[in-house]
Amino acid sequence: MAVKKCWIEDGCIGCDACVAICPDVFEIPSDVCVVKGGADLAGNSDSIIEAAESCPVEVIKYEE
Repeated sequence: MAVKKCWIEDGCIGCDACVAICPDVFEIPSDVCVVKGGADLAGNSDSIIEAAESCPVEVIKYEE
């Protein structure tokens, strides 16, 4: 399945886990994580799902 949409809800603690798992999609430009503009979501679906499952505060959301 391919991820079509990905976002970060309020509550990110900036732990950097998502960036370590999927640097092509996530970045931390300041205090919290964001989804990079223009990121290839479909091509990184497995890593996005892994990052969401690894998020300690469960704020990474996605739609397939």
